[in-house]
Amino acid sequence: MKIGIFDSGIGGLSVLHEAYHYLPEQNYIFYADTEHVPYGLKTPEQILSYSIGITEFLLERGAEAIVVACNTATSVAIKELRKRYSIPILGMEPAVKPAVEGTDKKRIMVIATPVTIREDKLKDLLHRVDEHHRVDLLPMPRLVEFAERAEFDSEEVLDYIKKQFEPYNMEEYCALVLGCTHFNYFKPAYRQIFGDETLLIDGNHGTVKHLAEVLGIELSKAPDNVVIFDDVHKMLEQSKTEYFYSGKPITSETELEHLKILHNRLENVRKK
Repeated sequence: MKIGIFDSGIGGLSVLHEAYHYLPEQNYIFYADTEHVPYGLKTPEQILSYSIGITEFLLERGAEAIVVACNTATSVAIKELRKRYSIPILGMEPAVKPAVEGTDKKRIMVIATPVTIREDKLKDLLHRVDEHHRVDLLPMPRLVEFAERAEFDSEEVLDYIKKQFEPYNMEEYCALVLGCTHFNYFKPAYRQIFGDETLLIDGNHGTVKHLAEVLGIELSKAPDNVVIFDDVHKMLEQSKTEYFYSGKPITSETELEHLKILHNRLENVRKK
């Protein structure tokens, strides 16, 4: 089966990488809309237009199911996409429900883009699951910019994250929910601030598991296998993935090498 996965940029690679662990036999089309990143600072009308165009692109290339691997695009466009197209279209949402249900009475921090925090989809989710009002919302738009230029461990990154969290008492929190797929690259930085006891929760595993259920595909029996790519040709051969940046196929050695580095980064921080 051919599965399309798209995001405003390289954040959606974290969903694709999780799929490599749990659905390694499938074929993938990955689309990063790098010409329009970040979506978190765009208008809803722009985001919807981009999402429709990308969906049409993926359908033309044989996608039989699509994952909107972007919390922002999901919050704005998922309802309209499902109205327009008959194939399964799955979205992302901040993993608030597992965070609330899987932790004690301490507080939960959700970090996301400004659009995700502003849209009704997240507000409705909080209304349903955050019965005791334990969840705080914090926009962190610059993390998307840092991720897009593969700047993950610099002093500027750590200073930005520390400054954003500065008004909060970290000892009051038991979980940090990553409400943007770009945010997965920065897990070591969160650990420096929150320590080892705080849970880091993203929606990637839940999304891939749901995708398997919708498509009637069995999850891999060895999901903990290490997925590290030695070279770009091995990456293309093993992952059975076509990569596109805003509709342009990624074929150059330099661009593919960059994707390999990003995949290996995601593997190295996956369990942190």
